[in-house]
Amino acid sequence: MERYLIALDLDGTLLKDDKTISPLTKEVIFRAKEAGHIVVIATGRPYRASKMYYAELSLTTPIVNFNGAFVHHPNDDSWGIYHTPLELKTVKEIIEVSETYHVKNILAEVMDDVYIHEHDEKLLDIVQLGNPTIEIGDLRQMLKADPTSILIHTDEEHVDDIQAYLSDVHANVLHHRRWTAPWHIIEIVRAGIHKASGLQRIAEYYQIPKERVIAFGDEDNDLEMIEWAGYGIAMGNAIEPLKQIANDVTKTNEEDGIGVYLKALLKL
Repeated sequence: MERYLIALDLDGTLLKDDKTISPLTKEVIFRAKEAGHIVVIATGRPYRASKMYYAELSLTTPIVNFNGAFVHHPNDDSWGIYHTPLELKTVKEIIEVSETYHVKNILAEVMDDVYIHEHDEKLLDIVQLGNPTIEIGDLRQMLKADPTSILIHTDEEHVDDIQAYLSDVHANVLHHRRWTAPWHIIEIVRAGIHKASGLQRIAEYYQIPKERVIAFGDEDNDLEMIEWAGYGIAMGNAIEPLKQIANDVTKTNEEDGIGVYLKALLKL
């Protein structure tokens, strides 16, 4: 039997809208594991906010976090710890010009340490899962290490201007994408870093060609992964650009999209 590598995005993909995994999808994933297939999580979340699902699925594989900026094996440090942060110098340059672009707030994550430029209850709600260390204050003074990622919070009418600035000035050193409504947030990681780069590292470790990689996603941070995988599958609730490049479209995250697709494809 040829083994497949199955990559699962979390929010809007593996997780239902209430942030739980449906019983049917969970059952099919366990069947896939029993059949010898490799199941991994590939998410924009930090590890602290995804480890509960890793445990729920009884995974024993590496995991892709921060959209590829952090890849490691939770149960085996000897596998390697691949952390590819932004350069602190670049981040401080962005902070310096932020007022020009009407930025509301900036949040920086250094693995499980979170730094917020100004107190913001909504941003705090986003990052509190997993009980990180949180510090609030001027990032130019507080940040001492290269951040894993940063989030820029702004008004809807200024998102395009900020992204244009990032592309014009910092395109060679960082990669940015915008969150979907209602959040007007730009997420930034190092250039060349995305879920596909993390997943490729895992596929090479297991000696599984990309033709036998099945990846599920729903948002624009899944674009590279869906395009790279031999089976790039968009959820029924996915954004239209993802559906357009996907090899196939399954049912929504509320309709057991992953479970239904894997059951049919792998005859589970």
